Amino acid sequence: MFTLTEVASLNDIQPTYKILKPWWDVFMDYLGVVMLMLAIFAGTMQITKDQVVCLPVLESLEDQAPVPTERPPGKAFGSGTGGGHVTLAAAPLASNEQTDSVVQHFPQSSAVRQPQPTGLRTNLDFQQYVFVNQMCYHVALPWYSKYFPYLALIHTIVLMVSSNFWFKYPKTSSKIEHFVSILGKCFESPWTTKALSETACEDSEENKQRLTGASTLPKHLSTSSEEGSPNQSTPMLAKSSIKFSAEKPVIEVPSMTILDKKDGEQAKALFEKVRKFRTHVEDSDTIYKLYVAQTIIKTVKFILILCYTMTFVTSIKFDHDCEPEIKHLTGYNKFKCTHNMAFMLKKLLVSYIVLIFVYGLVCIYTLFWLFRRPLKEYSFEKVREESSFSDIPDVKNDFAFLLHMVDQYDQLYSKRFGVFLSEVSENKLREISLNHEWTFEKLRQHVTRNAQDKLELHLFMLSGVPDAVFDLTDIEVLKLELIPEARITAKISQMINLTELHFYHCPAKVEQTAFSFLRDHLRCLHVKFTDVAEIPTWVYMLKNLRELYLVGNLNSENNKMIGLESLRDLRHLKVLHLKSNLTKIPTNITDLSPHLIKLVVHNDGTKLLVLNSLKKMMNLSDLELHNCELERIPHAIFSLTNLQELDLKSNNIRTIEEVISFQHLKRLNCLKLWHNKIISIPMSISHVKNLEFLYLSHNKLESLPTTLFNLLKLRYLDVSHNSIVVIPPEVGFLQNLQHFAITGNKVEVVPKQLFKCTKLRTLSLGHNCISSLPEKIGQLLQLTHLELKGNCLDRLPAQLGQCRLLRRNGLTVEDHLFDSLPLEVKESISQEITATYANGV
Repeated sequence: MFTLTEVASLNDIQPTYKILKPWWDVFMDYLGVVMLMLAIFAGTMQITKDQVVCLPVLESLEDQAPVPTERPPGKAFGSGTGGGHVTLAAAPLASNEQTDSVVQHFPQSSAVRQPQPTGLRTNLDFQQYVFVNQMCYHVALPWYSKYFPYLALIHTIVLMVSSNFWFKYPKTSSKIEHFVSILGKCFESPWTTKALSETACEDSEENKQRLTGASTLPKHLSTSSEEGSPNQSTPMLAKSSIKFSAEKPVIEVPSMTILDKKDGEQAKALFEKVRKFRTHVEDSDTIYKLYVAQTIIKTVKFILILCYTMTFVTSIKFDHDCEPEIKHLTGYNKFKCTHNMAFMLKKLLVSYIVLIFVYGLVCIYTLFWLFRRPLKEYSFEKVREESSFSDIPDVKNDFAFLLHMVDQYDQLYSKRFGVFLSEVSENKLREISLNHEWTFEKLRQHVTRNAQDKLELHLFMLSGVPDAVFDLTDIEVLKLELIPEARITAKISQMINLTELHFYHCPAKVEQTAFSFLRDHLRCLHVKFTDVAEIPTWVYMLKNLRELYLVGNLNSENNKMIGLESLRDLRHLKVLHLKSNLTKIPTNITDLSPHLIKLVVHNDGTKLLVLNSLKKMMNLSDLELHNCELERIPHAIFSLTNLQELDLKSNNIRTIEEVISFQHLKRLNCLKLWHNKIISIPMSISHVKNLEFLYLSHNKLESLPTTLFNLLKLRYLDVSHNSIVVIPPEVGFLQNLQHFAITGNKVEVVPKQLFKCTKLRTLSLGHNCISSLPEKIGQLLQLTHLELKGNCLDRLPAQLGQCRLLRRNGLTVEDHLFDSLPLEVKESISQEITATYANGV
């Protein structure tokens, strides 16, 4: 037999799982324990006491044995081999001992005389009665009377296993264990107690104060954008849950009083665990199906037990007739038997039936609860109404079912758990942790000076913008990159020197007062995005903005949105930079045509087909069309009479015959046609008389036309990385030339006329086939940079020493050639230029 402890262990579930056991499961567990104890008690009683007592039934008086009048002295009953006799008493037996019930003892002394016994006498001895009792126990006693305790034990164990199988089944136990672990940590987390209550109080107070201020915003700013959820995607200046305002400064609560660093890290880990667990559990309903299946099994089991026990309860009785067919052994065919456990077993069976009936009613109620409403959906509507976190999402499948089960234990668990499903709650935690980590001193260490000698702060991959940033009042440039919750608060009005902002993949949200400050003070804005819809709508209302840089996807599918809302309000915008994949110039850019001065389009290899809208930009002075797959110079450009600089870098231009039309652009002084496939320069290039800068590097030029050197205003000429063999002697006409680059060609001879260009500061002759350098190079008194590396030179002329501004760091040449110079020349070139001489120059 099993001990009670061993059997009870089948129902032993970890105490932490109790939160998933509703009252009916707990009640059924207790009923199971009572039924188990009842079965074990019945079984124990049956093992120790269960038996039948049988007496033969006399068919006639002739079967009665003669009654002896006396017993031989000194001889006890049953001492012989079968000579003992038993007299049937008239009264029923009252003892379980056969010898006391059927045997009449005679006194050993013959002198003592006993009264003559009454009743029927049999001729069976004790051993025969034992044999008859055993035979009749198996023949006359019904099977249910013998096996009821064992059946009750088996049924109870099956019910116990069915009740808790979902805690043991591998595919569900792992999820349940994980859920219970996370739920306990969420319940005990400090973020759900002190920190959450304080931030919720701030919400309730400040939201009321923000309602009045938010109503003054323009109507088109109060609507949410299409990114994210309704509670997350709305720009901060359009949200009703704004935490800051101009009237009420930011309430700075020390981080340590709310959440220390360790607790903050644990809370952040919990948010991540909840997010992953939800993803893992919501895609199936295995737990729900298993729980329903085991409840159905228990109900069917209850019906089965109740049906057959009600049938066999009447078979447990006290009297039984036995015909074991052992007349040849005992001389009798029939026996009358009594079952001494019948009364107890019947009472125990009735008790068991009552328990099973109650158990079945609970099972039926459980099925009713399972099917009366959808348990695979769970709504946090009440939690959203009672807390400040209105973005807690509804869940489904096994996740929802587990929360329904927890609600049966205590609804407070699911309320606290819902906090960790809220992005608003997570953002609050990130904000607290962020401000704790990024103090004013730490941010000050990250401030640098950029190439424009401006104080710059670059923040990369943070969870938000630390509050201490707005205390750096001397910052001029603020770069925010890959910050998902970049919020610009009212405190930015302290940064009076801020003129330039960079948002790189940051869907920035701006509070109303902060927007007012940016609208009046911001001059330059860089926005890098993945889709045009990510551009904050407030960008288009920065009326004092001078420069706007947009980098992201503006393909043909989004061309309707490329209206970029409306640029009409950017009344002072001078520079527009678009790095994208356009197929045409956005039509709304023409809203800027009266005041736009510079337009830059970097197209990432997408062919720019439509350029007609350029004709309307009559004030445009600088135009860059990079990597637009252009094959010719667009005709729309020739209408831009105020154009001063044209850059057509990295296109597929092969011929530039249209260059003659540039003569109408009287102000054009810089032409950049580099990184194309131009084969030749037309003779008509001489008509563009005002050219001062000409970039023709990285093409396929083989020669330079002589008319090119009629551009007497030319100061910068770059024809490097082509296939030019000869430098025409007419190069000497360019008296204003200051920069000449012909690196990476096939030039063999440097003409002496080149050194008539006495204003040359930079001369790049590297990677050619030059074998000697003329001595007249000493005439270039203003030369500061000379590149000769990669040629066939065997020496350098000593006249290099006459180039008084040339220093070693400006001379690019092989070391052995430099060592071949005279010592005094090397010393002259190697010495530092004096401040006085530099000032004189």
